[in-house]
Amino acid sequence: MSVDPTSSVPIYRQIVEYVRRAVAAGVHRPGEAIPSLRAMALDLGINPNTVQRAYEELEREGVIEARKGLGMFVTKSGVASARTKSEASVFAAFNQGIRAGKAARMPAGRIRATFDEAWADANTKRSGQS
Repeated sequence: MSVDPTSSVPIYRQIVEYVRRAVAAGVHRPGEAIPSLRAMALDLGINPNTVQRAYEELEREGVIEARKGLGMFVTKSGVASARTKSEASVFAAFNQGIRAGKAARMPAGRIRATFDEAWADANTKRSGQS
């Protein structure tokens, strides 16, 4: 994982989104530990308080839970919770894009075509990284 300090998205939110996607994709399964707060902070070169804030949000969402003296673990319902939140984020992003297109007076067909182009671009980049 890496963070983009120049992004308009706060670093703690980038961590939340990354962990959420990893849990939803099955990278971290229910009952498995996720990287410790300190390990994540060292790996990313950021303040541990930033990671703590991200982990607290993931705990509130029910994605992870703290086990005293052991670390942070994916909950039994963590995958479902992560998928639900990820779907909501995708919906919000699509909604924002559609609104921007409508504000620019793009026809519905062009907005759909733009989505298809973005989909193809994302799939090309993903397969190119494999």
